[in-house]
This record gives sequence, C-alpha cells and structure tokens, in this order.
Amino acid sequence: MDRTQKADLVDVLHETFTGAGVVVVTQQSGLTVAETEDLRRQMREVGARYKVTKNRLARRALQGTQYEALVEQFTGPTAIATSEDPVAAAKVAVKFADGNDKLTVIGGALGDKMLDAAAVKALASLPSLDELRGKIVGLVNAPATKIAGVLQAPAGQLARVFSAHASQSE
Repeated sequence: MDRTQKADLVDVLHETFTGAGVVVVTQQSGLTVAETEDLRRQMREVGARYKVTKNRLARRALQGTQYEALVEQFTGPTAIATSEDPVAAAKVAVKFADGNDKLTVIGGALGDKMLDAAAVKALASLPSLDELRGKIVGLVNAPATKIAGVLQAPAGQLARVFSAHASQSE
C-alpha cells in the first residue's frame, strides 16, 4: 500500500468516525473469511458497518473526531463496528462475540462518552431505534383502538339484545 492509498484510507476512516453515532472496537483473532463475511452481513442488515483496520491508520483517522480518546484501544488485531443508530453496531457485535470466541469486544464510544466492554454489552441490551419507534407507534395507536372499541360496544350490545328478544318472540 503506497502513501496515497494510505491517505485515502485515513480520509475514509475519518469520515466514518465523524458520521458514526457509536463506535465499537473489537479484537479478532482467527476469524475465517466466512465468519467475517457473516458478521459484515449481519451488520449491513441493521445499517451498521464492520471494518478490519490498521491500527496506525485508524489512530490517525481518529484525530480531530469526537472519538479521539479511543486511540489507546487500537492494539493487536483490531476491527471496528460503526453505525448511526447508537445501539445497532453494539447489539450485533456483542451477539456475534457471544457465539464466537474468536471475536472480543474491548470497548467503544457513544459520542464523546468512552465505553468499556461491560458498557458496550449494556448498550447492546437496549432496544434499537426501530424497536423504540415501533413501541411509540403502538402506544399512539392503542388509545385510538380503545376509543373505537368503546364506541362500537353499545351498538353491539343493542344488536345482541334485539337478537335475543327476536328469538324469544319466535
């Protein structure tokens, strides 16, 4: 890799860090290509990205971003998971690491707040942005459904009374 390619990679990583809502730093040791592709596919499904990085280039890319304090975590075979959704990347990375001992979550950051491995796992246990949106829609729809049910109940009761009275008359 020549200097221009390295500079381009640093620029791409810098943009990735700048636009990310969360960064999860992992160490991978011995992941096969198939396992890595499976992890990347899972990340893409939730709108996240997973990238194996060169530590030196990643440290340069972190400069001038809100994640600059992550520099110390870039040692060994490192990869990053990023997403705009503050929970998506953490959720997939932790789930994959639980099922595969070749991937270890070592930390991360949510905005300017640094996270250790336990905090990333706690973040992964939170509902995702889409799940929260679904709950809000359900809460908003629930009163409307109840109102419709209450308004229809008297008419249904009257219909049952008339039906019972008609069957008694026969």
